Amino acid sequence: MPLHLRPSLREQLASADRPLIGMWACSGSSLVTEVAAGSGLDWLLIDMEHSANTLESTLVQLQVVAGYPITPVVRVPSNDTVAIKQVLDLGAQNLIVPMVSSAEEARAAVAATRYPPEGVRGVGSALARSARWNRVDGYLQDSARHTSLTVQIETAAGVEAAAEIAAVDGVDAVFVGPSDLSASMGLLGQQTHPEVVAAVERVFVAAKDSGTPVGVNAFDPSAADAYIAAGADFVAVGADVAMLARASEALAARFIPASDDTTRASY
Repeated sequence: MPLHLRPSLREQLASADRPLIGMWACSGSSLVTEVAAGSGLDWLLIDMEHSANTLESTLVQLQVVAGYPITPVVRVPSNDTVAIKQVLDLGAQNLIVPMVSSAEEARAAVAATRYPPEGVRGVGSALARSARWNRVDGYLQDSARHTSLTVQIETAAGVEAAAEIAAVDGVDAVFVGPSDLSASMGLLGQQTHPEVVAAVERVFVAAKDSGTPVGVNAFDPSAADAYIAAGADFVAVGADVAMLARASEALAARFIPASDDTTRASY
């Protein structure tokens, strides 16, 4: 049985003639994720780090997204061998590993995605959707070809080590997280502070020098435009829960008088 997989994020980045635009799926709802999957965006990140997503909900979302022309990417909760193995076994082709701040940590992430002797991924293809329960001929030998790994730089230490991280064999792309980066720089909540932006752009330069695609999280449209102009290869420009929060607030502001605070909760 052939494994009918769409091109990996690595392959799409290599062939793209423009930055790839994506969004986050954090709600844990397969219905919301399916709505987003039909949006026309290039890629959709199913987040397991800062959301209620579990292995089960991630599996269902991968299944519903499979029917749409969008590239699903799963962010695992941490750079953990077991977590990475489990998500790969669900059939995720494209992973983002958060909080990678050194070349050593990047190499550990690569090893977790590869079977021995190149890595340490446990062999469970007979039990897993990834190999369609051992119905895919040659899956064990070809799995690395179908899998892409993006590591997330989101600390000041990661910025300093960006060149070494991007050069690690098996790292297919680098993704910068300005939120945690700003916190690590003592600028909590100031993702568009000039010093944070400068640090992000330092990662861009380091990744480009290594020939590694680089992306960034930028929910502010002006910031997204600026990062695209600075050379970002892929950008996350929104999140399902954030979009719902802002849109519902806009409805309240539009239809409820500002003086009527009895229907509004304060958080």
